[in-house]
Amino acid sequence: MSGLAAKKEVELALADRFGDIFERHERLVEVFPTGVREIDAALFGLPRGAITELHGSASSGRMSVMLSALANATAHEEICALVDCDDTFDLASAVQAGVDFKRTLWIRCGHSLERAFKAVDLILHAGGFGFIALNLCNVPAKTIRRIISSWWFRFRRAIEDTPTTLIVLTPVATVRSCAALVLELKNESSVWPSTLSLVSENSNSSFTAHDESAGGGLSLVGKAVTKEHPAHPHAHFLHAIQIVVSRQRPVEIRPEVVKFNPHLRFG
Repeated sequence: MSGLAAKKEVELALADRFGDIFERHERLVEVFPTGVREIDAALFGLPRGAITELHGSASSGRMSVMLSALANATAHEEICALVDCDDTFDLASAVQAGVDFKRTLWIRCGHSLERAFKAVDLILHAGGFGFIALNLCNVPAKTIRRIISSWWFRFRRAIEDTPTTLIVLTPVATVRSCAALVLELKNESSVWPSTLSLVSENSNSSFTAHDESAGGGLSLVGKAVTKEHPAHPHAHFLHAIQIVVSRQRPVEIRPEVVKFNPHLRFG
């Protein structure tokens, strides 16, 4: 008897005795759109009642995707929470993305990983939130890898069978099997201004503007700009980046690779 025939015979014997309890049933998963057209077209969105992990190096587009999803959630009147481990959330970028702060709870954890995880745990068990983001982008990779798995299992258990979407932003993949969707983001290319109008920094942290009417070449003297030095100057200079998104989980034979150009400046 061939192996296939033997398997079928065993399945029939089990079905006669136990019914269909051994059969796999497809579970319909509700998804939440990110607001990024290319990602939503390829992946349909982020799963509700599950954990989604976005990982990648600095300026890889993690924050851009998260802000787009956060803005989309608040636009659809979802109550949202952002747990910010290292206090790196930029309000200007959130405003540019269209985030409604009246529907967003921002929790600053003061560089405390333990405080961040306890905050997420309290929010998940309190209920009522449609979108939660845990920002661990600035936590060192070696620290991320030492996070015990029981925390992720606890989060997965608390969020399943709920309409909540939990996004975890990390420098390296760490949620492992507890994540229903894992996306790796990479910055493929950056577009910078062809001519930089701000060419020097003054003692008062402002910049010296280049007066193009004064003649050719870059000038280190000129009228000082009154605007203060931004907290993230590179993000204000950067025009655009091209982001590549690769799905790592669930594993497919040919995982989708998505490319898009965000209007946001951070990653």
